[in-house]
Amino acid sequence: MTQLPDQPKDLDDLRRISAEFGRDKMHIQGAGGNASIKADNVMWIKASGTLLADAQTRDVFVATDLAQMRTALVNNDLHADKPADFLLSQGCGLRPSIETSLHAAFQQRVVLHTHCIYTLAHAVRQDAQAILAEKLAPFDWAYVDYAKPGANLARSVRNVLAPKTNVIVLGNHGLIVAADSVPEVRALQLEVHEKLSVRPTGKDRVDLDRLRALALNSDYTLPDDDALHQLAIHPKRVTQVVKGSLYPDHVIFCGIAVTALKQGETVPNAARRVMDLGAPAPVWILVPGAGVIVQKGVETSALVMMRCLADVIAHVPPEAELTYLSPEQNSELLNWDAEKYRQQLNAE
Repeated sequence: MTQLPDQPKDLDDLRRISAEFGRDKMHIQGAGGNASIKADNVMWIKASGTLLADAQTRDVFVATDLAQMRTALVNNDLHADKPADFLLSQGCGLRPSIETSLHAAFQQRVVLHTHCIYTLAHAVRQDAQAILAEKLAPFDWAYVDYAKPGANLARSVRNVLAPKTNVIVLGNHGLIVAADSVPEVRALQLEVHEKLSVRPTGKDRVDLDRLRALALNSDYTLPDDDALHQLAIHPKRVTQVVKGSLYPDHVIFCGIAVTALKQGETVPNAARRVMDLGAPAPVWILVPGAGVIVQKGVETSALVMMRCLADVIAHVPPEAELTYLSPEQNSELLNWDAEKYRQQLNAE
């Protein structure tokens, strides 16, 4: 392996807060989110497909050439979208996060990117910017419309950064906070999270008997997580989630939007309806007014993202108009080699 530069003295502090937020599903879900720290011309960043939750029990950070990454970003070099090209820790078996260029765009030493539920509950709304302007008024913040993670998103963020900007809300994606020390980043993350907090809607009654009857002799079963059922009970909630995809990780791990059972339709017919469109069988199906059934043997990564959607929607008013990823945006995510690599790691 190539000789590595000395690690920053506070990398262990970053590991600690990475694990802290990584274990909290209100901030991070599964392999989502990433963290980084800069030292001279080197940036240590979470590796693709690893979990921030594991930051204190396994080596999830890799060293990258910060100077070269920034040069590629400024010059619109195609290599800016290939983080592995800037890896200094060759032979470690890991790739830098697909969002390495995004972290490089910040001048602050420490950057934390999360998919926190409160942020997503605002970032998927059509009126997101108006609401955020009021709630985030105390911060030096900016909003960036959705773009596929990678160099294009990094350039969009760089274009809105002022010298003191330390909070970025990414439309249909998540939150970034930046500071020159780990404690400052932790405090900023918690403060923004609190400012964006929303009371969840109440829980409705689930029809477990109907769900069991529908799932009988099918490839589907009832989930262990009762919170998932709430997506299917209220008609307006069903409408919100079947209309389209709200953020990238849902598309990657659960497919496009959510399938709902139609009136008089059987579960196998609903699955076939999706497959006839050229898509895989849905990993879950909403039964309007009753609850949710999930594919037998569904991967944990998909279940995690199902719960993420349930939590996001629980914090969005039922009458809110939402912004969805376009068919082209869904397609570029599903056909993205970097995300296929991350899926593979999550399945291992």
